[in-house]
Amino acid sequence: MAEFEWYHWVITLGGGFLAGFINTLAGNGSVVTLAILTDVLGLPGNIANGTNRVGVLFQSISSTATFRFYGKLKWSESRLIVLWMLPGALAGILTAMFISNEGFMAVYKFLLVALLFTLIFKPSRWIIPKDNRSKLPYWLRFVMILSLGFYGGFIQMGMGLFFLAMLVILLGYDLITANAIKILAVGVYTTLALFLFWMNGQVVWLAGLLLAAGQVPGGMFGAWFASRVPNAETHIYRLLIVIIGLAALSAFGVFQGLR
Repeated sequence: MAEFEWYHWVITLGGGFLAGFINTLAGNGSVVTLAILTDVLGLPGNIANGTNRVGVLFQSISSTATFRFYGKLKWSESRLIVLWMLPGALAGILTAMFISNEGFMAVYKFLLVALLFTLIFKPSRWIIPKDNRSKLPYWLRFVMILSLGFYGGFIQMGMGLFFLAMLVILLGYDLITANAIKILAVGVYTTLALFLFWMNGQVVWLAGLLLAAGQVPGGMFGAWFASRVPNAETHIYRLLIVIIGLAALSAFGVFQGLR
């Protein structure tokens, strides 16, 4: 990585704040942070993947504390999800250290399109507050959460979007509670991910901590917004449509000609 210039600090801090806000309310903020790490700071892909986890971890801690402060997160509601994700996340992390993510990216863009259609054609399941916990068999819930943990450990990008979809559509959580559980779960497995990436020499701490300095206040602002702003579900729903739409266009290469 080249020596930091003043504009590197500005872009990294500002991008970190935006990513923290997006990650807390929707997901896919890693599109912003990974672009900064690779395109602005010049890190190789595998090093950027590891370094990205620094900001994700610190942002998850601050956002979880904020959700907890406002009474939107209870350990009893989230402990099974967190524990079930860990084995999958560990397998995904170990895979990410040695295998390219190109195959996953090929599937990722089609998952985004499917998720976008779900948002647009059935908005009520996202917007209307409910607590209609799914009666899916435990084994099926375990497989779903384990698989999502693998994806998050492997690449992280888009994890929040798919996590919300699973909790809201398949498991019946309301959008605010789902966001709070998502942030806690991501924070737990990211602790493990960051340690393993660091031990494998794939973390640049200066870049990661600079991103974290932006992501922490961004994440706290997002958690406050979700917890205290009236009709937050509607605002988050609209943000989800924008984020997923842009992510899908980017995944299909629509923006390549604009660079």
